[in-house]
Amino acid sequence: MTNTKPVFRNGLFYFYSMKKLLLAGFVCLTNCTYAQSYADSISTHRQHYKEEFITEERSPLKGNDTAFLLFYAPDMRYRVSASIQLTPGAKPFEMPTHSGKTKTFRQYGLLTFSIHDTVLTLQVFQNMGLLKDPKYKDHLFIPFTDGTTYTETYGGGRYIDLSVNDIKNGKIVLDFNKCYNPYCAYAGGFNCPIPPVENRLPVAIKAGEKLYGKAVK
Repeated sequence: MTNTKPVFRNGLFYFYSMKKLLLAGFVCLTNCTYAQSYADSISTHRQHYKEEFITEERSPLKGNDTAFLLFYAPDMRYRVSASIQLTPGAKPFEMPTHSGKTKTFRQYGLLTFSIHDTVLTLQVFQNMGLLKDPKYKDHLFIPFTDGTTYTETYGGGRYIDLSVNDIKNGKIVLDFNKCYNPYCAYAGGFNCPIPPVENRLPVAIKAGEKLYGKAVK
């Protein structure tokens, strides 16, 4: 009896350890599958993004130009849940653009989220002109710059599009893997909003679209 107890206990411990290994393997497999599925969804999103340049009449890119669109590899660390504080009393204001003209926006809310253990905030806006169009009445717009601006990404900042309908229980998913360059990154003559000072992030967002890989016209 004395000799069998340790063997029995070791057998139970070994079996328990195997269960943990199997569970860890299952979690890894699940996460890896989800990550692959997510990467596929971003790939599909970017393919549609390229196709829109071809079909859009005012597009600065045509034909093979889309081959020079460059992106960071999909990274789920840059897909975050943000709290949103609505600002219904915000007044419309004129946001400057790269052409020297202005566009009328109003602040819709303030987003708070964390990236690389750093708490960050971004202002989210509504374009007052688009509010008149039923197709875009729920559109939300985030122009921003970050630690990659000028070196790895467009100097004029990048944009993220969201919808009022994306807000659930005071939260909204902010996916920087889907952020994109304004038309001004590819050619002159466009009225691209300049990100306000409040939307200059102090961290590097290595996600989404990079600098265009061809000389700007």
